Amino acid sequence: MTTTADQRPIAPQPAALDTTVVTSWKAPIALGVFTLLALALAVFAPRPGDTTYRLSLPNDVIQLPELVVPTMPALWTVVVLLALATAYSAYLVSRKRRVPLWLIVVFALLSVFGFLTWAGAGASLPMIGLLFGSLSLAVPLIFGSLAGVIGERAGVVNIAIEGQLLAGAFTAAIVASVTGQPLLGLVAAMVAGMLVGMVLAAFAIKYFVDQIIVGVVLNVLVVGLTSFFFSQVLAPNAATLNTPPRFDRLPIPILSEIPIIGPVLFRQTLVVYLMYIAVALVWFGLFKTRWGLRVRAVGEHPQAADTVGINVNRTRFWNVALAGAIAGLGGTFFTIGSGIAFNREMTAGAGFIALAAVIFGQWDPIKATLAALLFGFASNLQNTLSVIGSPVPSEFMLMLPYVVTIFAVAGFVGKSRPPAADGKPYIKS
Repeated sequence: MTTTADQRPIAPQPAALDTTVVTSWKAPIALGVFTLLALALAVFAPRPGDTTYRLSLPNDVIQLPELVVPTMPALWTVVVLLALATAYSAYLVSRKRRVPLWLIVVFALLSVFGFLTWAGAGASLPMIGLLFGSLSLAVPLIFGSLAGVIGERAGVVNIAIEGQLLAGAFTAAIVASVTGQPLLGLVAAMVAGMLVGMVLAAFAIKYFVDQIIVGVVLNVLVVGLTSFFFSQVLAPNAATLNTPPRFDRLPIPILSEIPIIGPVLFRQTLVVYLMYIAVALVWFGLFKTRWGLRVRAVGEHPQAADTVGINVNRTRFWNVALAGAIAGLGGTFFTIGSGIAFNREMTAGAGFIALAAVIFGQWDPIKATLAALLFGFASNLQNTLSVIGSPVPSEFMLMLPYVVTIFAVAGFVGKSRPPAADGKPYIKS
């Protein structure tokens, strides 16, 4: 302590602290990789001609004109814009600033437009069919990702989404075939998915069994049971037990006539409309209600939640059961949602893709839904490109969503951090 001329003490000043800013170049590097890929297409695989985008169906009330795009000029324009976006992201990182999400979104849209224009050179791309099919294929993934978000927000890793989807598809097919009522099949599928979720919750929460192991075992168990009953019961009695009716499409008046989005979003079945409601309810419930606050509390800091009177294990149990019911509802897409008879392992790994969407979406219902839509788009794009005779290998299109997921988990869309207590059993002291 020092003194002035009049001997009044002067309080010591706090020492200046050096602030270290951590800079991550992951986003600019990832953007640069995709820019180089687009440049490689333009330089080494040019495709002459025009790409035609069909934006309306023949029976639409409002007909939009076809959009004809010269392939190579459009691709080169996209390459330049991608390069500018990459340079801007590098500039932001060099100035210790974060790359904004809007820049990532714009970059992704430009990349998709450039690729579609190149792949569809000399052909006509049915955009309504492409988007409609993408949404349809994403339906079970969205329900599965919602189940994963709820479970992990509550602190339980739900590896059993695959089994819950398959159990829902199997039960819905049988009940709907016997009763002739797809609504009853839908309810039965939710019950089946909930039962699988309850088994997962019982072993993981009450008996503290490793959640990953329980989930894998449940997936194998459901696959084995459904395959056994399919071969021994459904196949010999297919006419009565495995001919599920399909939900009819329900166009919403006025909304279904909106150009582009009307045929895609509002000419769907009940299962798709329930998906819209489920996404909105889960988001609102998690972030705007007391229930959501409790769920997030037991997933982030269960001991603190227990201190304020929340029953941690009971909250986890019932939310994992709820997640199972949602996944079971998603399983109905494979049978009564599409009018297809049940078959062995017909979910084809959709539950694991839904888990990837959960991580991609940073454990947020809306972001996970967008990630699931990306997977659906990539899957349907493969079918569309094969129909128009595009030179893109189908294996590449199947690989694409997983590559994008790797970039996302590595930090392409920001840091992915699961709930702090995710996967950790809570033992009350």
